[in-house]
Amino acid sequence: MSWSRQLRAFVRFPWAQKMMYAEAYVLLAWGRVLKALPFAKVAPSLGSYMKETPEEELSRQELLTIRQVSKAVHGMSRYTWWESQCLVKAIAAKKMLERRGLSSTLYLGSGRDEQGRLAAHAWLRCGSYIVTGREGHEKYTVVGIFGNGAAADREAGLMTRQSG
Repeated sequence: MSWSRQLRAFVRFPWAQKMMYAEAYVLLAWGRVLKALPFAKVAPSLGSYMKETPEEELSRQELLTIRQVSKAVHGMSRYTWWESQCLVKAIAAKKMLERRGLSSTLYLGSGRDEQGRLAAHAWLRCGSYIVTGREGHEKYTVVGIFGNGAAADREAGLMTRQSG
């Protein structure tokens, strides 16, 4: 589809959808900035380390919101002039879901590609729905988990109080 047709289609979107796509674009940029920083500095902003959120049943409205976020992040990632691959998309979607009061878990995985080289992948799950990074995530061994939301935050707070 040509740029002019895409622009005309975008202009016809409802205002809320335009705002969500703009938010996705800005957060993809933020995710790319975070990816460029040392991971030790970024990790605390991703959520509670090694704390998964529950794979709870989602309401129809929550599922609609999650799908809209996923579509906005994937759609806008095609128009960034910077690299917006799995980790950048997962960070952007995680922040968008946080703003909407939805808990999520970001997974970092490692494995081997078809040529046997070391490869990494990131994906984001909200409830039982994989928001970003679904393609091929099962081929990776999970090496890091970052959860946010009531359950993960409550457990992290309990761990902090017990160690302190």
